[in-house]
Amino acid sequence: MYTIFFLIGIGLFVGVAAWFLFIWAVKSGQFDDPEAPKYRMLDDDDVAAKTAKPLERQEK
Repeated sequence: MYTIFFLIGIGLFVGVAAWFLFIWAVKSGQFDDPEAPKYRMLDDDDVAAKTAKPLERQEK
């Protein structure tokens, strides 16, 4: 009977430790997508182009 309680305790400890490690990894940016920035330049920026102000010409 002692062995069952011991194994349950170890299982709970390992589960909580894994959960804390996962939370830490998410907050520290371990799951950020390293592939996205190189594809971002291929996105169509019609919205940004429409809202941008045209450059004023400099008079000579």
